[in-house]
Amino acid sequence: MLELVIFDADGVLFESAESNTAYYNAIFAELGEPPLSPGEARDAIFMAAIQVFELRARGDQATLARMREVARTIDFTPFFKLLRPPFELRPFLLELKRRYRVALATNRSATTLGLIEHLDLGDVFEAVASARDKVRPKPAPDIVRLCLERARVTPERAVYVGDSQIDVEAAAGAGAHFLGVGARVIHPRRVASLGEVPAALEWMFG
Repeated sequence: MLELVIFDADGVLFESAESNTAYYNAIFAELGEPPLSPGEARDAIFMAAIQVFELRARGDQATLARMREVARTIDFTPFFKLLRPPFELRPFLLELKRRYRVALATNRSATTLGLIEHLDLGDVFEAVASARDKVRPKPAPDIVRLCLERARVTPERAVYVGDSQIDVEAAAGAGAHFLGVGARVIHPRRVASLGEVPAALEWMFG
């Protein structure tokens, strides 16, 4: 029996490439760093901010510290406005909650709470876990495990809905089921878009 549906954020609930690129480029510009390369921009969709900063800093701890400081003080609002949900998320998730509990597990860190508020989902998710909780980011299973603990649900009664191979790894490591969304993930249980998730869950779990 399925009890809990845990959603990833970026690439699942919304497309965020434009938003993420603008966010990191604003931080880098503050430090005189060049903007994200196309490869960095692609990877930034899935990675936690600290992972993006560490890759760019290339072991320079002073540069890394400056990036983290700018990130702590930056205004997120302009970047939230660049997020692209496929439709209004609140009624979609509330309808899903008629059958399951819903939660969020994301590699986002400092932006997590502001993001939930911006999307008007503060009272929708029954558990939230993120890199902000000072656990290892995905593909480590820590964020998914923490979400399960906070929801008080066993892994076999939960499914993680993600859009990347690191989500596949995180779900497997936590012992949860997995459902992929979109073309970026390779998995036998995958749908093309978020709107197809409810029907897929019916098929998977009856």
